[in-house]
Amino acid sequence: MEEAKDPRNGGDSSPTQISKKPRISGYITEQEIHEEFSHHNPNVARINNGSFGSCPGSVLAAQKNWQLQFLQQPDDFYFNTLRKGILHSRTVIKNLIHADDVDEISLVDNATTAAAIVLQQIGRAFAEGKFAKNDTVLMLHCAYEAVKKSIQAYVTRAGGSVIEVQLPFPVNSNEEIIAEFKRGLGKGKANGKKIRLAIIDHITALPCVVVPVKELVKICREEGVEQVFVDAAHAIGSVDINVKEIGADFYVSNLHKWFFCPPSVAFLYCKKASSELDVHHLVVSHEYGNGLPIESAWVGTRDYSSQLVVPAALEFVNRFEDGIQGIMKRNHEEVVKMGRMLAESWRTNLGSPPEMCAGMIMVGLPSRLRVSSEDDALRLRSHLRECHGVEVPIHFQGLRDGEEGLKDKDGVITAYARISHQIYNKFEDYCRFRDAVNHLAESRQICRAIYPV
Repeated sequence: MEEAKDPRNGGDSSPTQISKKPRISGYITEQEIHEEFSHHNPNVARINNGSFGSCPGSVLAAQKNWQLQFLQQPDDFYFNTLRKGILHSRTVIKNLIHADDVDEISLVDNATTAAAIVLQQIGRAFAEGKFAKNDTVLMLHCAYEAVKKSIQAYVTRAGGSVIEVQLPFPVNSNEEIIAEFKRGLGKGKANGKKIRLAIIDHITALPCVVVPVKELVKICREEGVEQVFVDAAHAIGSVDINVKEIGADFYVSNLHKWFFCPPSVAFLYCKKASSELDVHHLVVSHEYGNGLPIESAWVGTRDYSSQLVVPAALEFVNRFEDGIQGIMKRNHEEVVKMGRMLAESWRTNLGSPPEMCAGMIMVGLPSRLRVSSEDDALRLRSHLRECHGVEVPIHFQGLRDGEEGLKDKDGVITAYARISHQIYNKFEDYCRFRDAVNHLAESRQICRAIYPV
């Protein structure tokens, strides 16, 4: 751990070991949970934790303390506090995700930043002629839009090509995903091309599905894919993470989505064997060339408090029985229960089996809502927010050629809601959503008002 000794990285002292284990007694009460999230708007059924996450009051208080420390004496904070604090946070993450070395962990703003960091070095290799023109980057068709734009910005403009693997949805098994992924690999390697990078989601965003990431990384290795990047924006706090078992070169997850940090902070894991790659932070500071963890720890004067409160977030989750494991179990069980309740009320379906979801699940909406485009889905989402006080993403599921689609009693189901469950959610939140949709489905005039011709 040479980097831990670098004074720019927190001084000579060894990083404090932080226990992942929850405390044995004095678990948080439901009233205390309510108080921790009392800053949430009480008039909104907030069943969309997946988009922006949530931060409890105790962690916000810790963040304010860090901000004040900086403002009280910025020079002392910069020289004597900041690097040690960031190293402390990185050490917590290293233990949580079972990495070998803290030097493998960098803190960045979000998964979008991490994707750009990884894709920048791929694009540079194309531009410098290290990769052949039309060599390939492979990704799922439902990859996050910002990742697709980064591929466009860094890879395709430098001569690389892209293969999109169609994720089956609704999906019934991991085997369906694996089969499609293998077909995509075959296309990527056609005519002697090489797949230089595969981007695999751990949990896709919309539609949301937990992907068999370990199996897909193994297939990539067997098929000679050069680098593998796992975009796990929703993973930490939702599913178990063992980066050594997963085996990817790069793995990113947002800490502000499901691990209770304030926005925005994410970790980017770079496997030690991948550290020789030309990977740098997008913002070039005077730390350029000192390794990605140190580059990321100083990108100029800014608020670093969200990176410094990771230990406070761990303290919060350890107030729950079984810590983060208990929270993940609770969220999974509750979101499945709520998804089934909604599907039963609307006489529709879930988008995947319960074992293929974490704290989010897709629920089919009644065909009578007549969602026929992505614009319709966005209008419906806005209507639910503005007229019913429900915040939930809506996914338009168009039919491909030859597809018949799943049907309810009135027609083809073309839209799904992505519901989340986090510890602050109540049963009433989902009842409000259920009743709003039932009201809309029974009121065709209202539907026409939502989707103007």
